[in-house]
Amino acid sequence: MVLRRLKSFAAAAFIIIFTFFTGSVFAQPHGGDGEQPEPTNAPKKDGFNAKGIIFGHVLNAHEFHFLDIKKKDGSLHPISIPLPVIIYSPGRGLEAFMSSKFEHGHHPYKNYRLLTEEYIREHGLDEKKYSVQQIVAVNDKGEIDTSVKVYDLSLTRNVVQMLIMLLVFVWIMLKIAKRYKKGEGVLSAPNGAQGFFEPIITFIRDEVAIPNLGRHSDKYLPYLLTVFFFILINSVFGLVPGTANVTGNIAFTMVLGLISFVVILASSNKHYWGHIFNPPGIPTGVKFILVPVEFMGVFIKPMALIIRLFANMVAGHIIIICLISLIFIFGQLNPAVGYGVSPVSLAFTIFIYFIEVLVAFIQAFVFALLTAVFIGQAREGEHHAGDEHTTVGHDDAVMI
Repeated sequence: MVLRRLKSFAAAAFIIIFTFFTGSVFAQPHGGDGEQPEPTNAPKKDGFNAKGIIFGHVLNAHEFHFLDIKKKDGSLHPISIPLPVIIYSPGRGLEAFMSSKFEHGHHPYKNYRLLTEEYIREHGLDEKKYSVQQIVAVNDKGEIDTSVKVYDLSLTRNVVQMLIMLLVFVWIMLKIAKRYKKGEGVLSAPNGAQGFFEPIITFIRDEVAIPNLGRHSDKYLPYLLTVFFFILINSVFGLVPGTANVTGNIAFTMVLGLISFVVILASSNKHYWGHIFNPPGIPTGVKFILVPVEFMGVFIKPMALIIRLFANMVAGHIIIICLISLIFIFGQLNPAVGYGVSPVSLAFTIFIYFIEVLVAFIQAFVFALLTAVFIGQAREGEHHAGDEHTTVGHDDAVMI
């Protein structure tokens, strides 16, 4: 019944939007009888830049940008928190200053410039070579000096936010550990932060570590819990407006994937490598095909961790921003359409927002689970008492 009402509401909203949209399109002059078409060299009116808004949120930056205030003269005054810029150039040495010196990319500072989308477009720069928020060297005339190599060591918003979340995470865990040392929550029911984190820790132990690692679960449980909570706290805090989408950065997920890759290789044994390079019970002719595939699978596993987390976290943020952008896109066509789309857009945005909170928990769980599965596969071949659940077949990993 609820689904039927949602379908009817969506259909009604679509009809209203389509009616206003088509009406505004057909009302435009086409240069027919007695009408002159607009000159092709007329100045292009700047409209709502959805692409800039989306990539401005998803990509890394040298400041925490919250909003822009429009002044009476039409100019925009950004509200942001600047971050330290640290640049090293072999010919110019080390430079350190705040990103506010760039004035949001409008002016160079100490012969360096922060590239913006407008600057790249206006100067016709190659987008494959230059990107938004990239710092380049310029000469005295303000032109880009390609002969100067620039190494950007700045504390960007992804780095700063990740460090803040790391400190928050450590502080919370140390506070909980201190309460357990005092005996709180040991013989009595845990309360406060203990009551929130203890069921999660127990769930990761009982549903992730023990089924896949058996008697070795205590050895790997600290790493699995660290990965789970580190991904979770960064993903949830990244949903706060104005913050960075750290888990939606490929560099962040790549480092986590490489660390898991090292742990998996360090946990491997001769039986694991023997099954890769000499699969038992397989005809010799088939081994020439199967062995390269199995060897590639060693590197595909961490890639699956990297891409899965990155794609899921960045996709949700893009969907949320696109839904909000619909208000301004339709508002440019017709103000009435913009107001009409607003309730629908906000309703779907709030819905996706709650879904993203759930996705944050799911992706943290999946990353920890697959890491445990891959470690269990690396320990394949060790059959000891109590290890009934220590090995996981390749088919099970594919299904997960």
